[in-house]
Amino acid sequence: MSGTRDGAVRRAQQLFDDGSFVERLRQLVAVPTESHPPQRKAELERYCHAVLGPMLAEMGFTVEVLPNPDPVHGPVLLGTRIEDPGLPTVLFYGHGDVVRAMPERWRPDLDPWTLTVEGDRIYGRGVVDNKGQHLLGIEAMRAVIAERGSLGFNAKVMVETGEEAGSPGLLPFLREHRERFAADVFIALDGPRVSRSVPDIHLGTRGGVAMDLVVNLREGSHHSGHWGGLLKDAGVVLAHAIAAIISRDGRILVPGWRPENVPEAVRRASAAVISEPLPGAPVPEEGWGEPGLSRSDRIYAWNSAIVLASISGQPEGPVNAVGGAARARIQLRHIADTRTEDVVPALRAHLDAQGFTEVEVVPVTERDMFPASRTDPDDPWVRLVADSFARTAGRPPNVIPNIGASGPSEYFREVLGTPVMWIPHSYGGCGQHGPDEHGLGSLFREGLGLMAGVWWDIAERGRPAG
Repeated sequence: MSGTRDGAVRRAQQLFDDGSFVERLRQLVAVPTESHPPQRKAELERYCHAVLGPMLAEMGFTVEVLPNPDPVHGPVLLGTRIEDPGLPTVLFYGHGDVVRAMPERWRPDLDPWTLTVEGDRIYGRGVVDNKGQHLLGIEAMRAVIAERGSLGFNAKVMVETGEEAGSPGLLPFLREHRERFAADVFIALDGPRVSRSVPDIHLGTRGGVAMDLVVNLREGSHHSGHWGGLLKDAGVVLAHAIAAIISRDGRILVPGWRPENVPEAVRRASAAVISEPLPGAPVPEEGWGEPGLSRSDRIYAWNSAIVLASISGQPEGPVNAVGGAARARIQLRHIADTRTEDVVPALRAHLDAQGFTEVEVVPVTERDMFPASRTDPDDPWVRLVADSFARTAGRPPNVIPNIGASGPSEYFREVLGTPVMWIPHSYGGCGQHGPDEHGLGSLFREGLGLMAGVWWDIAERGRPAG
């Protein structure tokens, strides 16, 4: 049995047209797989053992459910289909956990755990983040197997259940099971596209580092009439320290926080990105941020720093007193050209040089922050997928150096040594992480065809030459 590429694409889209895709998605959404609270761990295990696992098994995958090294959190599902050890191996990633459902904030006629279809919109918690997207990739494999009688490559489907909690345990898990997850390329479907009319390939994520600025001048506070003008005001010191980090027009002022030597391939890819205004989304502020950069450059080829929170005195009930303490949390989102481990030392050196020796810099450690990651836009696997998308969609995709947010990309690059691609099939207005989360049927249908084309082309072309 051989079949054709066009036949595989049609079969994949037919899975949406005949309702098969939506029905399987309904089964996935019905499992309340919130990352928190930990009491949902049983549901995360049920998702792997009783719902998604059997779907993979019926496609000829050998299914394992492996424990998380962090025992508080849920397991990792691995479905393996090895057709020939000499063929290329794709590691396909998704996550089965979701954020809190917040049913009280959804429309009265919607329930987060009940799939609801209204025209082109498909509602339910996890529809786009991430159940519908990893199901899309799996169903596209189903179509290819039906068309040609095989995948034509080896596939490993990995679905973790803690991504929304920061992927606890993932890095030691990958190190422990490196050979089990070894592959030639990592492909994941997640996130929104920057344009509904142009497919995207994201090649990594920005890193995120948070730190507290702590000004602790003295115990307590003192009467402003008697001591104002005589004692340093911690709030004023903090405000000037922040102003020494981020300018009035949003530029980063810290040496070491401004990227140096951004690769030319990254600059080219950033300049070529086609985006569109998103209904309901804010409009970028003119004159804010690094001058001379486009909107794309500021996300894909530059860093951004913001103040997440700050406090001095007693905002809930101000008193007439000179405060002795103040605190602010600063976050830097950075591309791969800024090393995570250099961020805090660079800030410390800058504040000392500016005379702010009384301002302490305290790294935030209550949640692991993902490091920055980026696959070379000229990597041959990237070119293969981009060419495949162009063939199926009739136009080149956006090849985006990294998304603005953070994620576990670098864990896979570091441990497995694979190029990494994130391919989104949602849009900016999907309600991801909020009430009324939904996907668009039109994008799911298109995505099924696009991914069937990618799987077919990997089988036809094999490992791309460097």
